[in-house]
Amino acid sequence: MTALPGGAPRFTTARAVTVAVILAALCAVLGILALGLGAVPTPARSVLAALLGGGDDLTRQLVLELRAPRVAVALLCGAMFAASGTVMQGVIRNPLASPDLIGVGAGAGLAATVFLLAWPAAPPGGLPWAALAGAWGGFGLVLLLAQERGGRLHPVRLALVGVAVAAALGAAQQLVLVRAPDGLGSALTFLTGTVYGADSVRAARLLPWALVLLPAAWVLHRTLDILNLGEDLATSLGTRVNPSRLLALGVGVALAGAAVTGAGILGFVGLLAPHVARLLVGARHARALPVSMLLGAALVLAADTLGRTLLPPLEVPAGLLTTLVGAPYFLYLLRKTP
Repeated sequence: MTALPGGAPRFTTARAVTVAVILAALCAVLGILALGLGAVPTPARSVLAALLGGGDDLTRQLVLELRAPRVAVALLCGAMFAASGTVMQGVIRNPLASPDLIGVGAGAGLAATVFLLAWPAAPPGGLPWAALAGAWGGFGLVLLLAQERGGRLHPVRLALVGVAVAAALGAAQQLVLVRAPDGLGSALTFLTGTVYGADSVRAARLLPWALVLLPAAWVLHRTLDILNLGEDLATSLGTRVNPSRLLALGVGVALAGAAVTGAGILGFVGLLAPHVARLLVGARHARALPVSMLLGAALVLAADTLGRTLLPPLEVPAGLLTTLVGAPYFLYLLRKTP
């Protein structure tokens, strides 16, 4: 690894490409592993044969129709949560920022809970869309309260208002759960975060969002780099700071909201992946964003695979495992951040 004279790592494009290739290979290995593990274990050779169009009918059905959509959903949701967190941290200029900080997670959780309470017999496909509406509603409330006179949006004020709104929405959600404890098992599972039950329909629903929003996040890398320089310097460089922040936040919220429709609320993915990416390839978003996406994809897929094989026939929600990993790291960051 190249280093500067003081011993600090030198972040280069070649290093970022190497890290990205390694992470992509890790995702591929985890994918093969996930396709082979389950109630009916499938050898890696049979998995590869099924992916290439060979193998027997039962193996192809098991791998391609039952397990492959779940793997795809885990990878897509992990990448979108991670990209969302990277964008949020770039806009707010705080390594502790994440989609939950601006009300996305709390808004989605409250909307999902109220939706199931008001419509217990609703089809399963309605819950993610209610959560998506709640995510945008939570963000809209934070945006409304955080704007200063003249429509200015200061990162510190945005973060403080986001914490307050998330706490208020979380309290409202708990009130709903306490007053109506029965019949909300689906909401509780959704709030924990899980890829359970993912099928080709869910994967197909997520794919267009990912194909549009993930490249859109990367296109904003220069804007995020400039915003990180501070408002005065960004303005002197010709950047319209407020519209740029709103655009970046809109993409970040859309990423998190779309990911919520696929896997529920996966805690700490949007916090952990961006921070590790910056440690590996530096703070420039052109490098950090792709690496963060790959890290998020690998994290969620690993958590889902471990969760469904840890205590068979029971499944441990992926969100519980990402929280077990992310919470200690968050405390570490909290102590380290001045």
